[in-house]
Amino acid sequence: MTPRPPVRVLLVDDEPLVRAGLAMLIAADPGLVFCGEADDGVQALERIARDPPDVVVMDVRMPHLDGVEVTRRLVADEYITGGDFTVAVLILTTFNDDRAVYEALRAGASGFLLKNAAPHVLGDAIRAVAAGDAWLDPAVARALLADFAARPEPGLPSPAELERLTLREKEVLMLAAHGLTNTTIAAHLGVSEATVKTHLSRLMMKLGLHDRSQAVALAYKSGLVRPTDQPPPRR
Repeated sequence: MTPRPPVRVLLVDDEPLVRAGLAMLIAADPGLVFCGEADDGVQALERIARDPPDVVVMDVRMPHLDGVEVTRRLVADEYITGGDFTVAVLILTTFNDDRAVYEALRAGASGFLLKNAAPHVLGDAIRAVAAGDAWLDPAVARALLADFAARPEPGLPSPAELERLTLREKEVLMLAAHGLTNTTIAAHLGVSEATVKTHLSRLMMKLGLHDRSQAVALAYKSGLVRPTDQPPPRR
């Protein structure tokens, strides 16, 4: 079996001591490559445009451009420079009840980690989001579940919420609604399975969905896909 290449990581945080500590943890992990740092969101986007990493580990609150807006711009279609280009975002937060966490979820972040987490958890979280999975710190997950449970039964997302999806996310959702697996979606689009998983994770986060079956049901109920439709043509 061919070994997986190391995950390239860009670190974004406006606190120098925090950046230094996280950079040492990343550099010490043999499965990760520390490929640079930025101290605000504007600088982060410039670095990503020049040399895209696999994962951006980013503070949610920064001057000039915060982690929510960076995430929103990063997952927008104009930042996808190639068919198999995705950058996963792992958000760092100090407080598990920070409302910015919810905003970043809606923006398309792949995971959240509290800054007081055990050091070894950082590498696990980075590898998970790089593989297209979601990662939620247990304390953040509990807060999100409590918030969800307190809300009334959700209905269909509004047209504005559906418009948050990128063109590729809509395409992946439509193919999933037609019954294609991640493997067949990847082959259909000419991308990797990890890329498909990342798009599915992002669209479910944005729409407040919990699993693939909810996503498929939503695709039909919202009219995005009709039973008589054919899958989009293969790339």
